[in-house]
This record gives sequence, structure tokens and C-alpha cells, in this order.
Amino acid sequence: MTLIHENMSRGHTDTGWLNSYHTFSFGGFKDPTRMGFGALRVINEDRIAPGSGFSEHGHADMDILTLVLSGRLRHADTLGNTVTIAPGEAQLMHAGSGVRHSEMNASAKEPAHFLQIWLIPEARGLAPRYQQASLPDAATSRDWTTIAAPVGAGAPLELYSETRLSLARPAAGDRLTIPQHPGRLTFLHIIEGLAMVDGERLTGGDGIQLGADALPDLEWITDGQALLFDMRR
Repeated sequence: MTLIHENMSRGHTDTGWLNSYHTFSFGGFKDPTRMGFGALRVINEDRIAPGSGFSEHGHADMDILTLVLSGRLRHADTLGNTVTIAPGEAQLMHAGSGVRHSEMNASAKEPAHFLQIWLIPEARGLAPRYQQASLPDAATSRDWTTIAAPVGAGAPLELYSETRLSLARPAAGDRLTIPQHPGRLTFLHIIEGLAMVDGERLTGGDGIQLGADALPDLEWITDGQALLFDMRR
């Protein structure tokens, strides 16, 4: 069955310094129909107020991918990494056997807007690892472009699951095929823009959990961005 996760039905957390929307159950948002899909456990769209952020805290046995959309994040971790992540960049922290980190807005004036994605690795207790990469620009990624894939697959970011994550930045008027592979799971997340598929209107924050039936092409009404997850069933 194909299931549309509408943006307006996402969970919502607003603490004053953090404004966050949750595609899947997270924190105080509990929905038994939204406990993740395949290896995909979390898609959070976060906005952090200037000078604020997540103070040091711990994770284990999770691949945590952060895509900065606007503003800048300052990351520090117990692996010795202290870096700034800007728009057009992504970081991947494999928490493995355990790591502590902080994610702070690097600006005292501008908010930071980013996606944080959690993917469940297929092995526990591996050594923690940090990666950071520049994303392809709009001119070279109007169609699906792989940004993360299993270790050894040659992607800019290496995941510890049989998952391939692709980014597309289509222009208004583009048609974008949604590839599906037998025996695999597919999830589409719209980052921004307006598109139509099979008579349905999709906009930023919407997700599609694809069933066995193939969907028609996405028809983009505006410029946009989207993520495609291809995962082991």
C-alpha cells in the first residue's frame, strides 16, 4: 500500500529555541502508524534560534545524517571533531558503540534550518565515525543523485545499512521518475517546492511511503528539492 505522510499531520515540538516537525514518532509525538519505515527511523525538520542548540548528549548504534538548508550549525563531538556545516553540506555521524556530540546554531543573529535523518545500521557496536561532504549543486542534480550509500559503494557519505539515499533539485516543469526496485522499500520526502503525482499535490514536508505499485512521474510545478530512500526490505 502507498501511504502519504502529509506535512500537516507531522508531529510538532516547539520549545521556543527549537521548532521541529517529525515525519515519524519522536520525543513526545507517538503514532503507532509512524514508527519508521525499513531502516529509516527519523526525519526531523528543525529550526534552531540564534545562539541556541542541542547541548552535548549521547547516541549509539544509529547513522545520523544532517542536511543544512539555511544558516549554519556548529558540531562538536567526543571523536575530536569541531566543524561548521553550511547550506549545501551534509554530515553523517555513525554513533556505533557510543559517541557524545553537540549541535549548535553557529550564528547569534540568524536561525538555522536543517533536516536530521536517523537510519538504523545493520550491525551494532561498530566504531564511531564522522563524515562531512558537499552536496551536488542544482545544475548537476536535477535528477536523482546519490549522496549516501553502503560502505564501499563510492558515495560521498557511507552508511552502515543497505540503504541508498539520493537527492534531486528539479526545476519547474521537470518530470522526475520515482525508481522502485523489486524486493526493496522506497520512501520519498519532499524538502521544498510543489509537485503533482497521480493527482495528489505534494509540498515541503510531505512524504510518500511507496507500496508495490509504481507511481507516475513527479510533475514539478515549481523548483524544488526531494530525497529518495531505497532500502533493504
